[in-house]
Amino acid sequence: MKILYLIFTLIGILFVSNTIYSQENNSVQLVSFSNYDFVPGDQVLFYEDFSQDNIGDLPMLWVSNGSGEVKTLNIAEGKWFHMNGEDAVYCYTKSIEFPANFIMEFDFIPDADYADGSILTFYQETENRELNDELFPGTKGLHVIIGSESWETRGYDNENDEWLEGLGKKATVDRENVNHIIIWVQNRRVRIYHKGEKVVDMGTNIIAGTKFNRFRFSGWDRASLPFISNIKITSASPDTRSKLLTEGKLISYGIYFDSGKDEVKPESYGSIKEIANVLKENPGLKIEITGHTDSDGNDAANLDLSKRRADSVKNYLVSQFQIDASRMQTDGKGETIPIENNATPQGKAKNRRVEFVKL
Repeated sequence: MKILYLIFTLIGILFVSNTIYSQENNSVQLVSFSNYDFVPGDQVLFYEDFSQDNIGDLPMLWVSNGSGEVKTLNIAEGKWFHMNGEDAVYCYTKSIEFPANFIMEFDFIPDADYADGSILTFYQETENRELNDELFPGTKGLHVIIGSESWETRGYDNENDEWLEGLGKKATVDRENVNHIIIWVQNRRVRIYHKGEKVVDMGTNIIAGTKFNRFRFSGWDRASLPFISNIKITSASPDTRSKLLTEGKLISYGIYFDSGKDEVKPESYGSIKEIANVLKENPGLKIEITGHTDSDGNDAANLDLSKRRADSVKNYLVSQFQIDASRMQTDGKGETIPIENNATPQGKAKNRRVEFVKL
């Protein structure tokens, strides 16, 4: 009986082990993330994490016609801008020369009573006003409405009273949780990504001739008081093949990790796939993958983290795209080779990168 008991116990353990193994394998399959087809470029145009602002203050580079303050939260690291004014708008005070092809991403936490959403607006401002609280600011623009039950987009032209609208109802934001929202503007096309889904894809969502140079968030008539942080704007879709084959080096800002972690996040799919395509098309090509960090934290820990991240990217290329491991070397430099001063949030964002070098 004892022998039979042991045999059944072993069978049970094997069954559970196989189930766990199968679940783990399923959890890393990224077929459903192939919609993450964007590839951030090698230029960081803007970064804001409010790290230089005092708790309780309105951020120094933002202006509002209502209340708002920088806070810390129990569910997420860093500092967060609480846009807590009823019917208020929050404008970034400096002009940004948006290219025709760019990506904006940010972390967004809706409050418990988040109702009618918040509005992110890119717009063309000719008067160079720091605060524009009009419903449709500037001469032309694009509203992205982050609703509790839907996504909406509205390209507009004030002079000609022209509209272009889009709508999506899947993968909406979760209240009191961190939502990482990604918006890719490509000429007149607008794509929005969230929770592994492409939730909006409108081929002609922006009025022809629009050139954005400002952005703002608005809660006008929305009854929603969300938190935002980690706002990043990059150029989009670099010529990966040319950078790697001709110039011999590619800097990537499209490979994502959680703070202090080395696990490649699903949002990295598009960027790593581009590298894999180049390697597959050029079977003789060998590369070195090097991780870099900013200067926050312990030097030795940053060095170790950068090495582990480079290893993770290599392993991802092997497991997801079947690239021969012998064609790739890895290294990590930690914070030792900055490409910009670590004194500003934007400088730190530029220093957090993965580089690919042709061998």
